[in-house]
Amino acid sequence: MSDTSETQTSTRTTVPLPDTYVQQMRELLGETEANEFLASFQAPRAYGLRLNPLKVSSTELPAIQSIQQQFALRPIPWCETGYYYDEAARPGKHPYHAAGIYYIQEPSAMSAAQALDPQPGETILDLAAAPGGKTTQIAGRMQGEGLLISNEIHPARARILSENVERYGIRNAVVTCAPPDVLSARFPQFFDRIMLDAPCSGEGMFRKDPDAIGEWSLDHVQMCADRQADILEHAAIMLKPGGRLVYSTCTFNRSENENAMAAFIAAHPEFKLEITERLWPHRCEGEGHFVAVLFKTTGDDVGRTTFVPINQIASRDNRNAPQRSKGKAKPGNNSSLAADMALFEAFAEEALPGFKLGPGEPVRFGEALYWLPHDKEGRFSAASIEGLKVVRPGLQLGELKTKRIEPAHALALAVRSEEIARLASFGADASETAAYLRGEALQDDNNYSGWTIVAADGFPLGWAKASGGQLKNHLPKGLRRLT
Repeated sequence: MSDTSETQTSTRTTVPLPDTYVQQMRELLGETEANEFLASFQAPRAYGLRLNPLKVSSTELPAIQSIQQQFALRPIPWCETGYYYDEAARPGKHPYHAAGIYYIQEPSAMSAAQALDPQPGETILDLAAAPGGKTTQIAGRMQGEGLLISNEIHPARARILSENVERYGIRNAVVTCAPPDVLSARFPQFFDRIMLDAPCSGEGMFRKDPDAIGEWSLDHVQMCADRQADILEHAAIMLKPGGRLVYSTCTFNRSENENAMAAFIAAHPEFKLEITERLWPHRCEGEGHFVAVLFKTTGDDVGRTTFVPINQIASRDNRNAPQRSKGKAKPGNNSSLAADMALFEAFAEEALPGFKLGPGEPVRFGEALYWLPHDKEGRFSAASIEGLKVVRPGLQLGELKTKRIEPAHALALAVRSEEIARLASFGADASETAAYLRGEALQDDNNYSGWTIVAADGFPLGWAKASGGQLKNHLPKGLRRLT
């Protein structure tokens, strides 16, 4: 007898499940509920997106309502910015996606950053951040205030993470590519909150990605559990006393979830397990997720982070082609960088009169000029990233040329329409918008001269250079659409 049982994906392709996996789920859930769980593999999977509060705030109800109608969105109960959409809507093909108006994410996965409850002004680490779902959700809650370090150990995935940080318009994030032990040696007791969406055996990915089934085995589960324990050790070092650590996985077995938490708490009595929650695919619309919230005590609990249950967090009002490192980051206290910033400030005064940088300092990676964000306590600076593999040292302002600066695509996506001097806005469905995204020049009916931002319904898409009644396209070639 083969070691498989059969189920189906949303397209009804036959997908074998290992018998050992089926037995694991029967032991975990009991016979009756396990049958319900296994039957869920035959149902179509859920699709979700999150609106970007950095670009569409809760006060802009007409814009939100328009997006909801465009894709027939339905609210996701555990995330105030999350919505279900039908697969046929294909929001990833819409110009709003290129503008960073929303992030496409599996609905269950939205629960983890929601439980972290990030606040503006805090110093936060997303330790295993690619492809960027948690990072973008955290950044939306931080509202551009504070410091967010998003780390991914695998270079290719770190570049994808950096792309999503750019598209989302995040001004206060640094993307690193480092092992956890390197970070913990550099940043002990540094972060107010840490998100650890741990690399796992991916049992919650089976319906979405049938290839994940072939990688699953009990040995693989144990390997993942061992790796998670090691990463947790370094997360514990980096969390401030009084801070919150959220551990999550997209898997179902106890070894990587409840047992992992029990072992960690036993080894770290300074931590308290506040809550664990599971989302199951047969109980909700989603692929499933495990979330645990831990609090690091201070002895006398001075400075303790107030714990808010996930369901209360979810109901709160939320008012409140990546550039590689081409050389070492240079600190901002020298005459060369002062001259570089003078070029940028002259450009911004003319092209972006409403734009203001937050606390930070300029750094150069090769010819690229970035604005490195600082933390509220003043402990993070250019010296903090010396010798560290950094993919994105903050917001890229531009590329330095001889006696001038060419604005970065990241800058266009980080500004809002009211900060821009020259805005060429077309309807999202207009032929001009499609032409711009293909990299074509556009006619300029405004008779502009100089750097201009092209937008879809007022949401920036990228730069163009206006001259002689024409908008010369400066959308990066790697982002241009073929059709």
